[in-house]
Amino acid sequence: MAHRPRLPDRRQRGPARLLGPGRRRSPEPAASAGGADRPVTGAVIVGSGPNGLAAAIRLAEAGRDVLVLEAADHAGGAVRTEELTLPGFLHDTFSSVYPAAAASPVFERMPLGDHGLEWVHPVACSAHPLPGGEAAILYRDLERTVQSLERQHRGDGEHWKAFAAPFLGAFDAVRATMLSGFPPIGGPLRLLGKTGPAGLLRFGRLVPESAVGLAGRLFEGPGSRAWLYGAAMHGDTPPQGAGSAIASAYLNLLGHACGWPSPRGGAQWLTDALVGYLRSLGGEVRTSAPVERVLSSAGAVTGVTLAGGEQIATGLVIADVMPRELLRLTGDDLAAWYRSGLKRFVYGPATVKVDWALESQIPWINDEVRGAGTVHVGGSEDEFLAAVAEALAGLPQAPFLLLGQQTVADPSRAPGDAHTAWAYTHAPSRGIDWSAELDRHVERMEAQVERFAPGFRDRILARHVLGPAELEARNRNLVGGDVGGGSYKLRQVLFRPLPSWSPYRTPLTGLFIGSAATFPGGAAHGVPGDSAARAALAA
Repeated sequence: MAHRPRLPDRRQRGPARLLGPGRRRSPEPAASAGGADRPVTGAVIVGSGPNGLAAAIRLAEAGRDVLVLEAADHAGGAVRTEELTLPGFLHDTFSSVYPAAAASPVFERMPLGDHGLEWVHPVACSAHPLPGGEAAILYRDLERTVQSLERQHRGDGEHWKAFAAPFLGAFDAVRATMLSGFPPIGGPLRLLGKTGPAGLLRFGRLVPESAVGLAGRLFEGPGSRAWLYGAAMHGDTPPQGAGSAIASAYLNLLGHACGWPSPRGGAQWLTDALVGYLRSLGGEVRTSAPVERVLSSAGAVTGVTLAGGEQIATGLVIADVMPRELLRLTGDDLAAWYRSGLKRFVYGPATVKVDWALESQIPWINDEVRGAGTVHVGGSEDEFLAAVAEALAGLPQAPFLLLGQQTVADPSRAPGDAHTAWAYTHAPSRGIDWSAELDRHVERMEAQVERFAPGFRDRILARHVLGPAELEARNRNLVGGDVGGGSYKLRQVLFRPLPSWSPYRTPLTGLFIGSAATFPGGAAHGVPGDSAARAALAA
């Protein structure tokens, strides 16, 4: 494969903790405004995350003039790559692993490969190291996963196969159910046609069920059950909570159907490909252009005001923002009932994320874990469930971690034989004094990795830490350090951001919301933004 050029300089900005010298540079200059106040005949998109870019692309494909306005000095929202620790070490600042992007019907129709995107798949999608050097592994290959689960308890692998195989055989219908705009009707109808009433009922049962309940139905071995719980923790509903079964089952099904890949060279390549395609359609992206107000008159959008006072006239605004920011942008212009509904939107837990520059690969005791792009570090079933329960109200001594090691499949992200890794853990959104606890909690996180990879801490060259406040400071959509786009507790799985037949529309004519706060929710798949653009085109 031909050598790919290094990403442009994307180094750390904003609050961080560093061990090692690190590097900083001045923000990139804003793109030219092309003059002072100017009308836009098509649309303004507020925010350049995957949803904002997906909305802009849908409108541009329909022939609309599109201007994307991004507050940060770079496009991408939470899809960003920077040299956070040391020169030559490329870290994904926020998200890093993209099974939903690989499955996305929105991205599938776009020629993103022509604009530099290349997916890299690790040997294993995910691994769950267990005490005693054992591990349960999710492979793209169903049979290899069956073998791994059979090692945990005889029959567990076959039970997983019996559960997963029918849904994999109808995965286009599963995907249409999980990755479509609201209301999700067409996907379930296709699933009914492919699996029959019994299959549709089996899938529907997962929505209110807990991951603990599903694991109890499928597995005898505690290691297999812990393996299933790990996928649930990519959201905010704990394994014991109603609604966690659908998250854990679907994410593992995605692993078999599409893998858990990352963009070669870093997450930024996904952003750059989306921006490149948008520009090829004539769309424009302006960075360092924070929107301060959505303007309206007589119940309809008339434009936006940027920081500094510049006004841009338009009759269509799609906001890739969270409900709290939409309230700020619109003031009292939205109907009282709608404002009240947005204020009731529930955000997810706080997050602490650590990135490491490592002199060599993490020395996991279990060799199979070394080939996994994502590692669920939680220990035994009992340890896992205890840590998750403790994290609902405080900071556990042995926290559950979601850990990524993208350099095991993509060595272009680090110089020589060095590696990068990252991990994040959830914490209560209130009641923690992070000025006192952040450093201590990072020590707990590193000690948890050390349990399953002795010698890990000796390989750390530098670390970069983002606590909840730092995450939100870098991206307003990460409210309180919530990286999931709002809670996925059962009341908010379907009705996002509030109960509505068309959740992308607002009472203000010409204003639409297309962020992860709308159905089907978070992950980088672009469906909310694309759905908001479709609603706008149909208006």
